[in-house]
Amino acid sequence: MRDPAFLFFSAAAVCATGGMVWGIQMAISGDHLLASAHAHLNLVGWVTLALIGIYYRLTPAANETRLAKVHAGCALLGVSVMVPGIAIVIQGGTPAIAACGAFLSFASMLILIIAILRHGLGARH
Repeated sequence: MRDPAFLFFSAAAVCATGGMVWGIQMAISGDHLLASAHAHLNLVGWVTLALIGIYYRLTPAANETRLAKVHAGCALLGVSVMVPGIAIVIQGGTPAIAACGAFLSFASMLILIIAILRHGLGARH
């Protein structure tokens, strides 16, 4: 398995590309009904995952832990569940899937806080 920083950056790039394609599709069709799901894909998927990837790349001690791998799994699953869940809610479906993804994303941020408190920021010399 690749290191967590690589996983975060790879997933962020996929989310950014998906968000761009989705945005182009909305612009061409003129249908912006799912704009809030698109925004979450860009902000949580692209921006948040990329920033976490930067943290782990700058902090090798944190990147090498088992917690970082758990963090990657939780964060990626959170985005993967939350964004379609938001789209389902907008179209009149149950909020359960979106809520599950939101809780996973929240747990991911709590894991980031733990990593920062344990390892600080940046390489230790």
